[in-house]
Amino acid sequence: MSEQEYFETNRQLWNQKTPIHIDSDFYDIKGFLAGDTSLKPIEIEMLGDIKGKTILHLQCHFGQDSLSLARMGAKVTGLDISDTAIEEAKKLNEQLGLDAQFVCCDVYSAKDFISEKFDIVFTTYGIIGWLPDMTRWADIISHFIKPNGQFVFVELHPVVWMYNEHFSAVEFPYFNESPIIETLPGTYAKQDTSIAMEEVGWNHPLSEVFSALIKTGLKIDHFKEYNYSSHKCFKGMIEQAPGEFIIAHIGNKIPMTYSLAMSF
Repeated sequence: MSEQEYFETNRQLWNQKTPIHIDSDFYDIKGFLAGDTSLKPIEIEMLGDIKGKTILHLQCHFGQDSLSLARMGAKVTGLDISDTAIEEAKKLNEQLGLDAQFVCCDVYSAKDFISEKFDIVFTTYGIIGWLPDMTRWADIISHFIKPNGQFVFVELHPVVWMYNEHFSAVEFPYFNESPIIETLPGTYAKQDTSIAMEEVGWNHPLSEVFSALIKTGLKIDHFKEYNYSSHKCFKGMIEQAPGEFIIAHIGNKIPMTYSLAMSF
């Protein structure tokens, strides 16, 4: 299977997931439309005051975080591979009377669709596992950052992707050895839904991520690991503190999230 075939498999997957996600309690569209932010404390603290800043949000799904950034006063461009998700993002943008822009393409093709540079390149949670090559990803990020701009990144820790879906055994390698092709029931936002489609992912160790970004000339401003997830996105999770979710039978013994900020 070629890279484009992998991407097309995942595009179709996310086209099917999007309406399920919009209708889920996980994304709480009703609360969002009423004014709630979809951003989590980790990234809110990292971003600080973004009023008047330009932000490129990579892999934005249906735009909820992009629009939360716009509500904070930023000028936002969101990008995603799913045409269904981008259409929903545009509808939400219009419904909320915001001025975010949305582009449908895969991350590696971003230069073909976007010509400007940004104060911040932003991407969070369950992102890089859909991409095979961190070097090309890092090139896109560095390309779009203005001088004195910043990359803000929050991601699920690579350790969690070593486990099976029940976190009962280590099933996958920590390192990026080959594509991982699975057909899993449900979706993280609505685990009991009947959807079951093929998906393609890649595991990326911290060394692969850091090396790719550093080679572009970016320097580390911030790095932190957390023993929790900001989202209740896996089976068997409990809340150890408000907004901090862990695997019940593992507790807080493994890293579940990390945050990274870099600049030139």
